[in-house]
Amino acid sequence: MATLSGAGHRWIDILAQFTAPVLIATLILMLAALFGRLWLAGGVAGVVALLLLIAVSPQWFPARGDPKPGAPEITLYSANLYWENTDVDAIRASVAATDADVVVLIEMANGPAERMDEILPLHPHRLVVPPMTRPVSDRMVIASRFPLTPVQTESDVPGLNYLVARVDASLGPIDIVAVHLTRPWPYQYQWGQITQVMALGQVVSQLKSPVVVAGDFNSVSSARIGRQIQSDIGLIPAPGWPGTWPSALPSAGGITIDQVYRSPDLALIDRRLGQPTGSDHRPVVTRFTLSKPEPAP
Repeated sequence: MATLSGAGHRWIDILAQFTAPVLIATLILMLAALFGRLWLAGGVAGVVALLLLIAVSPQWFPARGDPKPGAPEITLYSANLYWENTDVDAIRASVAATDADVVVLIEMANGPAERMDEILPLHPHRLVVPPMTRPVSDRMVIASRFPLTPVQTESDVPGLNYLVARVDASLGPIDIVAVHLTRPWPYQYQWGQITQVMALGQVVSQLKSPVVVAGDFNSVSSARIGRQIQSDIGLIPAPGWPGTWPSALPSAGGITIDQVYRSPDLALIDRRLGQPTGSDHRPVVTRFTLSKPEPAP
């Protein structure tokens, strides 16, 4: 199994992205074999399904943290809108249905960007990069009900597409990082994802408040890049099921490349998918609160 091996080779890593849909397909084959009284085939499929479940469990069942009693909550909506998607009505309805406090949008096309007041009427505090003259595939938006401040960070590793804002939320200041990693294949450059995560680590290390990193990572949390984010940066993923991409497939058979990571001083309350936006990605809706402080030694 690619995921169970823990190997970091790029071709093994690509296979590891598809553990969840292969598990679903294996379960279907197992049930079909058992229904047809093909006991040996059903048994083999059952063993394979068990191994796949073990492999996918870090992605589906990560730690959620221990919420601090009585602490306020914050709801985050994050979505890759797809740079050719101009369905403003679908985007607006999807955001509105979540009643989110903070919205992170990736790949916002020019049409929706020009009608941002319609899409985000309850989120007047916004940070948009780059301007309309730049490629829409690079455009990111962080919008909030609460006041926000752009955060300037530096990295000596080039190539990371990101945006940082400090939101003065009800639970206190929280640093929101929008990010879009390159795809694992076909490569823009072979070590792109790895060096971009190195840059992300440098960015996160400069932040002083609780951190949420959301966007399109082009990787599931249990594969090479997800493991690097967890081990090197210390961020914790939200659960990765149901899947977010491609939206043309049932979400149970998709893969979650649209991730939300948190720092340990936050606890995850809930993670679910949002309504369709017209994109080939599904939105992710997460709720956070402060976590209990670690007991003194």
